Amino acid sequence: MEQAAARARVSTGSTPSVQAWPISLLGVPFDNVTKAEAVARIEAMIATRRPHYVVTANVDFLVQARHDVELQHILLEADLVLCDGTPLLWASRWLGNPLPERAAGSDVVPLLFRAAAEKGHRIFLLGAGPNVAAEAAERLQKQYPALAIAGHYSPPFCDLLEMDFSEIARRVSAGRPDILLVSFGCPKQEKWIAMHYHLLGVPVLIGVGATLDFIAGRMKRAPALMQRTGTECIYRLAHEPRRLARRYACDFLRFIPSIALQCWNLRTPPRLSTPVESMTAVRTADWQQIRLAGDFSASTLNRRRSFFDEVRQIISHCQLDLSQVRFLDSTGVAVLVQWRKRLHSHGRRLMLLNPSAEVRHTLKLMRLTGYFWVVSQSAGIARHTDVTQTDQPVVPPYPGGHTLAWQGEVVAANVEAVWGLTLRHLASVGPPPRQTFI
Repeated sequence: MEQAAARARVSTGSTPSVQAWPISLLGVPFDNVTKAEAVARIEAMIATRRPHYVVTANVDFLVQARHDVELQHILLEADLVLCDGTPLLWASRWLGNPLPERAAGSDVVPLLFRAAAEKGHRIFLLGAGPNVAAEAAERLQKQYPALAIAGHYSPPFCDLLEMDFSEIARRVSAGRPDILLVSFGCPKQEKWIAMHYHLLGVPVLIGVGATLDFIAGRMKRAPALMQRTGTECIYRLAHEPRRLARRYACDFLRFIPSIALQCWNLRTPPRLSTPVESMTAVRTADWQQIRLAGDFSASTLNRRRSFFDEVRQIISHCQLDLSQVRFLDSTGVAVLVQWRKRLHSHGRRLMLLNPSAEVRHTLKLMRLTGYFWVVSQSAGIARHTDVTQTDQPVVPPYPGGHTLAWQGEVVAANVEAVWGLTLRHLASVGPPPRQTFI
């Protein structure tokens, strides 16, 4: 009831809006939105004209991200993460913060086409098999005569790092799309998008998997009843047993124990845990320090929504004192991830100050220990915020220091520049001390 009352369409602009709290499933924060709300979020992204990327994550994504650190980071940093799987809906209910509905790419994309036809947004179709994108574009033009197809291209199949990005960029740039739909399959499409979305400058990129094949008529979706009941995987398995049988078996053998462990640890606070009664915020022009105690959970966030909405909207360095937090649930984890991501996008930092053993245990369980900047009680905030004042991807050590920091994104597009700066900074501090071995 609390989530339903709070639900509203979310703007990515500067004006804050009320929204349902996200939920973390195996460490990945899912946005708590319906399909219609997802379309509204994407339209708001287009309005900003800044590049964003959207992920429609299913069980396979989460299982792969458990051992693929790069994919995990991509899911954590996505501007919008949608729930593409009924098992994930079930898991969110078990964890006490139910997602409203499945928002698969094959369901959201047709809504996007309809909205794009009405508002004049341009769509580019990239990927899938030979001629699939062209066939999909032809069918779409017949179904939505007003839809502006900015272009389509099915590049030759090859490994991710061997793809001809310059040719793809040339075609996309010529089409000037507002939305780029990428169909390379997971995790290839997500990694390609993360590597290039800033360079392409397209407002919204979405990995859509087999959606272009569905549109082109190369593959058939399960009947509507199977889609509603969460048995679509059975239909797909019956049609592609060789390709999907092993994947489905491995996914569920890994997903079920992992999500069960999360439910066991993060569903219900311990009896001795008390609600958050102490919330304080101290602010200066450059940073704020917030101290919490007790639970950091969905119930606490709902009970003190005005406080959390206010502090999360402030764009400044934030030191979050979690030393007295005794329970952190799946919703609290997702809020922390989104809070960190929001500040990072503005060149600011969220620091967890001396997190309690319970908080550390939860972050470890969610495999997020290295994602957050953790500082000790004695560390001064100014020392940790100075490095974010520069746009340089490589930050030299403090005078007398020995730590060289990489910040921001280090991807294929900028790795040579980052490495060159690293070598120059290393040369500036002189040769390493000679080591004597006995």
